[in-house]
Amino acid sequence: MSNKDLMQRKADATPRGVGVMCTFFADKAKNAEVWDVEGNRYIDFAGGIGVLNTGHLHAKVQAAVAEQLNRFSHTSYSIIPYESYVSVAEKLNQLTPGNFAKKTAFFSTGAEAVENAIKVARAATGRPGVIAFGGAFHGRTMLGMALTGKVAPYKIGFGPFVGEIYHAAYPNALHGVSVEDSLASIEKLFKFDIEAKRVAAIIFEPVQGEGGFNIAPTEWVVALRQLCDAHGIVLIADEVQAGFARTGKLFAMEHYPVAPDLTTMAKSLAGGFPLSALVGKAELMDVSAPGALGGTYAGSPLGLAAAGAVIDVIREENLLERSNKLGDLLKEKLHSLKRDIPQIADVRGLGAMVAVEFNQPGTHQPDAEFTKKVQSKALESGLILLTCGVYGNVLRFLFPLTIEDEIFAEALAKLEAALKA
Repeated sequence: MSNKDLMQRKADATPRGVGVMCTFFADKAKNAEVWDVEGNRYIDFAGGIGVLNTGHLHAKVQAAVAEQLNRFSHTSYSIIPYESYVSVAEKLNQLTPGNFAKKTAFFSTGAEAVENAIKVARAATGRPGVIAFGGAFHGRTMLGMALTGKVAPYKIGFGPFVGEIYHAAYPNALHGVSVEDSLASIEKLFKFDIEAKRVAAIIFEPVQGEGGFNIAPTEWVVALRQLCDAHGIVLIADEVQAGFARTGKLFAMEHYPVAPDLTTMAKSLAGGFPLSALVGKAELMDVSAPGALGGTYAGSPLGLAAAGAVIDVIREENLLERSNKLGDLLKEKLHSLKRDIPQIADVRGLGAMVAVEFNQPGTHQPDAEFTKKVQSKALESGLILLTCGVYGNVLRFLFPLTIEDEIFAEALAKLEAALKA
């Protein structure tokens, strides 16, 4: 079995719209390393797009899922419930930001968690409108695409989208959007498009994922909280990519002095198994009638077993501390390369949620071509990197927080070589 043969079979059997970055096929993986079907080794700095904060096949996660698989794989929680749904919900109610009573519902994907957050907000307020932000990514479902603030490749050819969704500007100093500009764009929506009393929710990412790992300024998050309180709007934090120790806190919202009403999460929640969650104020979560939230596979017993283990691993292996340590080492390396790599326009990150943005030297013009070349050179050397950003000029780093020190050092050397090449 060769990668070339499998690529041809893929082209014949699967649609072009399911994009694939790598030209090789995975055979096995462990922690931060992946081997393809031909035995080639790669260091994984993509982590299944932020899913593997605890690494490929962490022993504790693997054991928890194996134990559950020996008992039962599925009943549909809405038909026959099981204790793990309740126990993991209890943990998340305690761990998520916000000093108020909370309740948790489980789903399968981040997009499902987001869609149900909007459902809860609309049901609780009796309002239709939702404000999201430019550069946001909230999923590929119809409502997820409507909320997403990035056209290519997610929205092309799929409209019309769900109505009553509006986009404001996300603050980004490098791109000339101040906190004041962003807040003014929301006020313009209130003046030009929808009155505040018809807005059910404002949804935002504390650190934008696909948008470029842009970090929300503290004063802006506080202002959003105040704005929502003033107008009776539900504030939703999308922590699908930023959650579970990636930013050096269990949740990115812990970096801020205010809490959201609802929090969505998925990806690294279950260490590689499909599971998402919506956690929120109990009075909001209880508005919907029985049967209004859920799904056939929502709250998979296998995913919940993995999630319980992931929460334990983060605590037992001090992954919050390690996230900050690894993030600091990576940022230090990138900053040290600025003199040799004039394309580096910005290095940013909370904890290990780090990105580097490239512009054409001496200008403010995004350099997507250079970004792709670095990604390609890194892949040739065995390092898997992801790009992001509205202009495609950002490299983001989503390595497992459990990565061994020597493998992390090897990866940084490969990154430096790719940048210099």
